[in-house]
Amino acid sequence: MFKGIYAPIATPFADDQIDRSALKANLDRYSASRLAGLVVLGSNGEFAYLDIDEKMALLEFVRQNTDSDKRIIAGTGCESTRETIRLTKFAGSIGADAALVITPSFYKGSMSEAALEQFFLDVAEASPIPVMLYNMPRNTGLNMSPGLVCKLAQHENIVGVKDSSGNIVQIAEIISNSPDDFAVFAGSGSFLYPTLALGGVGGTLAVANILPELCVSLYDAVMAGEHERAKQLQHQLLAPNAAVTSRWGIAGLKAALDMLGYRGGLPRRPMLPLNEAYLPELRQILIAAGADLT
Repeated sequence: MFKGIYAPIATPFADDQIDRSALKANLDRYSASRLAGLVVLGSNGEFAYLDIDEKMALLEFVRQNTDSDKRIIAGTGCESTRETIRLTKFAGSIGADAALVITPSFYKGSMSEAALEQFFLDVAEASPIPVMLYNMPRNTGLNMSPGLVCKLAQHENIVGVKDSSGNIVQIAEIISNSPDDFAVFAGSGSFLYPTLALGGVGGTLAVANILPELCVSLYDAVMAGEHERAKQLQHQLLAPNAAVTSRWGIAGLKAALDMLGYRGGLPRRPMLPLNEAYLPELRQILIAAGADLT
């Protein structure tokens, strides 16, 4: 089973190209951390702004330059089943441990439960590696119902879900009604503790890019039954998590990475960098969360 804390890594750019030296510097730090692994080509990696060749090159580079004991989950969801299967097979060929597949969403009016079920089943049947479902209603405008997730969870090659909905009732229903070996991951640091306390087994968290040890400490506290400590750590995560997700998004994440000695850089256009007027506030949020900015 997949478990633990994963960082959905950012993609550094230089002159609008993937900055491999910056990425390598980040990977070296993550390899030395207590993270269970990394997610490549997630929402925080600006996967929607990368072409297929860039996606393939990025997957291969990350696998080659990340410590072998860290698992790599590849974001392989595309708009068509054909392209998703192509990228998923490639991810398997370069040593990715699982594929994270988001719901197709451009033709969301046609993405009925029946269409989504068939999409994920087709991908799972063709995939050489385990498949994790990715529910991201904020970006896709689609929510995978607990019934659909639990139905798909019966497939032997669909091993988990990253749920970024923030609907803890929905997450509880999935945990309760899916097989015991189906991995339910929190998709945000804002509800990591509730997910774990209900029986979830991990998290794929934007905030784990900048505060990996804090996120892992929360996970470890729950696993050890230290719920009061876990609650305190959850409260500590709320402000920095919001800063790099709902409030300032990828621009905030990349600015925070730069402040903490990682290599964030600029988002790819048309996304704009964080307004400089917010940098002092972001800095104070990180300091209050215990980050070392010296």
